Amino acid sequence: MANRRKTGRSAGFTLLEMMIVIVIMGILMAIALPIYNQSLVHSREAVLRQDLFTLRSLISQYTLDKQKAPQSLDDLVQGGYLKTLPKDPMTNEANWEVVQEDDTIMTPDQQDPGISDVHSASNAMGSDGTAYSSW
Repeated sequence: MANRRKTGRSAGFTLLEMMIVIVIMGILMAIALPIYNQSLVHSREAVLRQDLFTLRSLISQYTLDKQKAPQSLDDLVQGGYLKTLPKDPMTNEANWEVVQEDDTIMTPDQQDPGISDVHSASNAMGSDGTAYSSW
């Protein structure tokens, strides 16, 4: 009798089985995609923090070495402090916002003021609720 059932029914999946599999895959994707997108944002924020730390450190080193602050970020490249100017991970361009200070003097021998700080050019909000441009 069991043999008769198998021969009368064709092999393959039923529509119900296929729908259950598709629904399960949809649920898993609905859970995984937001987590994946959030991890991408966190990784870009980590790169932004590291780039800002590096640029600020190199601005200070340049100022102490040359006895004058860089007038642009390209001065860091021309001075050999950087190979290339990194891209802002939030805008995907090398369009950093620089802070020009006229009265910032790091050393007594420094004569020319210039760039004292750098920020992201993005106006988007970070995961901590502050704008990237304020980091």
